[in-house]
This record gives sequence, C-alpha cells and structure tokens, in this order.
Amino acid sequence: MKNLSTLRPSRRRFLQTLGAGGVTAAALSAGLPAMIPGFGRGMAHAVETGGVQQVTAAPATARLIPGGAMSTPVWAFNGTVPGSLLRVKQGEDVHVRFENQLAEPSSIHWHGVRVPNAMDGVPGLTQKPVAPGDTFDYRFNARDAGTYWYHPHINSPTQLARGLYGALIVEEADPISVDREFIWLIDDWRLGENGEIDPVFNAGHDVGHAGRLGGLVTINGVANPDISVRPGERIRLRMINTANARVFAIDFAGLAPHLIALDGHPVTPHVPDLPVFLFAPGMRADFIVDVPPDASGLFSLIDRFYDGLENPLASLRVAGNPVRGDIAQTSMTLPDNPLPEPDLQNARREQLLYTGGMMGGGVLRHLVETGKIDAGFLGEVRGMAQSMMGMMTGGGIWMVNGRDPERDELGPLFSLGRGESCVVTVTNATAWYHPIHLHGHAFRVLSRDGQPTRYQEWQDTVLLAPAEQAEIAFVADNPGDWMLHCHILEHKFGGMSGFIRTA
Repeated sequence: MKNLSTLRPSRRRFLQTLGAGGVTAAALSAGLPAMIPGFGRGMAHAVETGGVQQVTAAPATARLIPGGAMSTPVWAFNGTVPGSLLRVKQGEDVHVRFENQLAEPSSIHWHGVRVPNAMDGVPGLTQKPVAPGDTFDYRFNARDAGTYWYHPHINSPTQLARGLYGALIVEEADPISVDREFIWLIDDWRLGENGEIDPVFNAGHDVGHAGRLGGLVTINGVANPDISVRPGERIRLRMINTANARVFAIDFAGLAPHLIALDGHPVTPHVPDLPVFLFAPGMRADFIVDVPPDASGLFSLIDRFYDGLENPLASLRVAGNPVRGDIAQTSMTLPDNPLPEPDLQNARREQLLYTGGMMGGGVLRHLVETGKIDAGFLGEVRGMAQSMMGMMTGGGIWMVNGRDPERDELGPLFSLGRGESCVVTVTNATAWYHPIHLHGHAFRVLSRDGQPTRYQEWQDTVLLAPAEQAEIAFVADNPGDWMLHCHILEHKFGGMSGFIRTA
C-alpha cells in the first residue's frame, strides 16, 4: 500500500490553481424522495433552552466503515459526527454554551464567522482553554449569511481527526428559491484494521509532506452515500471540507453546477472553468445543482486529486417524475454581505513568504530567479538561512517570513490600525499545497501570479499551489489578535502559523 503522506497530486493539477436524516415538510408535500439522514435540513439540531444552544464535546462511537459491521470510537459534538447543525438567521444573536466532557482541554472556533475576538476560540490568544468538565459561553451576532462551521482550536490535528466538527448555517433574510438543500461535511479518516482511528498524530512525514491523509472518505460520516434526486430538481449544495489535510479535486460527473458562494460569501454565479473543483481544508463552497429534466440513472461524484487513487464521494440517483419540464429560471444570485471594501489606492502593503517542508529549496530558488520574490525582501527576512537549511536537509519545518511564529513568540506578523486597508502578497515557496486561513475577517482575492482574478471573490481561506503567489486585500475592522495559518493542521503544528494584530 502506498504511503499516503508522501503522495503528490498529478502534474496537471500541480500547475493548476483554484479557479475562481430526514426531509423537510416542504419536500414531503412536493413528493420529493427521502434523503439519507443528515444530508439536508433533517440533520440533528443542537438542543436549545432559553435561547441558549448546547454543544457538548465527548467520546462517542460512529459506524464509518461501509456495511456497518464495525464501530469506530470517536470524539463528537452532541454525540454525532458531524456534530449538531446550528442554523440561525442573518442578524440574529447567537448564544452557544460549550461543555467539555473530554479528558483534555478544548474550545470552539467559529470558522469564517466575524466574531468578537474574545469569542474566536483560540486558547492562548483569545481565551483560556476550556478544561475537562468546564463550560464556556460563546456569544456573537451572525452578521454575515453563508455556510460556516465550528471546530476546536486546541490540539486541532487530534481533535478534528477524531470527529469534532459541525456546520453553522446563517440563512439569508430572503433565501434563493431551491427545491432542496444538501449540507455536506466532507472528511477523510485514517483507520486501523479494526476500525479504530490511527492514534499516531503529527507524525514527521505528515508534518513535512502533505499532512495527515486518510484512506476512507465520508460525507456526513457516510462513505459514498447514494442519494435520490428527481429530474429537473434544483438543489443548493453547501459543502464544507473538514479534513485535516486532504485537498479534493471534485469531478461533478457532467452536472456543471453553478458556484454561488465561497467561504460563505456570494460570488457571481458561474460554472468553474476547471474540469475539477479544487476544494481545500477549511474551505466552503455553495453550488446550485440543476438535475437535467430528462436525466436518468446515476451521477457519480469523484475526487480526482491523486491520479490512480480516486475516491468516490457520492452518487446522485435520478428517479421519479420530473419536478419541472425545464431548468429552473429563478435567480441564483445571493445578496452581498456587509463587508467593508478595501481602499486599494491607500492600502498598506505586506508580504508573507511561506517556506519549508520537504523538497522546497528548488521552489524558492525558482521564485527568486523568476522575480516572483524580490531578492531584497528575501535578504531582509529574519532567519532565512535557517529556513533554507531546514528545506535543504528535509527537516520538515515550516516557516513564515523565515520564522516559526508558533514557537519563537515574536509577536504579530504585522499590526494594523483600526479600519486600515491592507494588501498582502502571499507566496507559497514550498513543494506542497497550502490553504491559508485568516480569522476574524474576510478578504478579496485580487490576483494570482500577477493576473487579476475574474470574480475578485471574498474568502477567508485561500488555496495556494506550489510556487503560487496571490494578492489578498481586507479592511482591519475587527480589533484583536487574529490567527493566520495553514489549515492543513499538521502544517500549522509544524510552524506555518502566526497572528496579525488589529488595534
């Protein structure tokens, strides 16, 4: 069996960049087919008492192995993987009481949500760890509609790999019209022969290569689910990549879905240009999937990121009478979220250079030789000689601007004034993919490798291919210390992390 930690994506995708259960009462009344539990609005909601939603982290079991013959010990929110669905309206105040019944400290980070800094769930930066047996109350306003998720931000490589994550959906005041909605939390699992989760975390090969990759891919805890759909049906598909490290290259089996939102925020509806959709850890994507009115049979969605090791994701089985005779003509356009627009002309300029890992020395040299990295900036970066040594010797260490912010305690990567606009040039000088995630803000992706992006999309997690450079822009309107890190969790553990400070 191949060592998953050393796999490389195909040469074709190495050169590509990211282009831009139950049924609801309405579905029953429309005669739509039943869904596997957890694949739509029927996903279990958190228990709410007096306006407070309860989320408890504790040991549990899940039947992940196809066939259901084996149970896997997991850690779960409210006893299920994924955890309870949290669903609120845009503009509502959210109050979640987190109880930790694990044998180690934990927390909840509201991934992608622009929360107050004290609610961001990062022990050591925004709050104290929630000790075993303790509780913590998270309160924030859901000011942005969209698809978000929640997970721990302490010992993350272990706690997420054991199953601690759930979806947070913030509904638009006036949602777009669809027949059904699917919420898919996509994960992969590294399991032993008896179905148990591999207990070795942050192994050297994982940290220095592609991260912890598992051999079993699930959607909402189910491997390759078979889901009934109707001809002509319009589906809003909300996808969340909860995996520790796996980047998916999703082949939609010729369905040509329209992308309508990235990381919760609307984009101009369009069918992505690439034949596969690159979907990295931490990212979310909303699609409109129109089942052709004359369709029949099976649409098999497949992950094709690693040639020769494709993963079946889900099968959409078309059955029943058509919902309508032609493709729906209702609008796919979502209303904008209240994000401040960066002042690009007067923005502050910063650079972040990510180095390290196995086989990275040649990438860095190439970027200098081609002028992507200014030699003067390279010379100013602290500790670059040490970073180069780590790459050339295969030390498996990751650095940001020549330092390991997780361990050197040098303070913020940079500081910004309240309301200041900032343009950051982010460069991946390594041989591996990195989804870079910023807490507390959303940013516009302005360009990739010097070419303006077509849709100038708002995101909070930008995927960088090896040797790729991107420009992102945001307004520092949320005061506090905010994490900025690779969401391949083993890379974060190995040093690809830091924080920015907003006054």
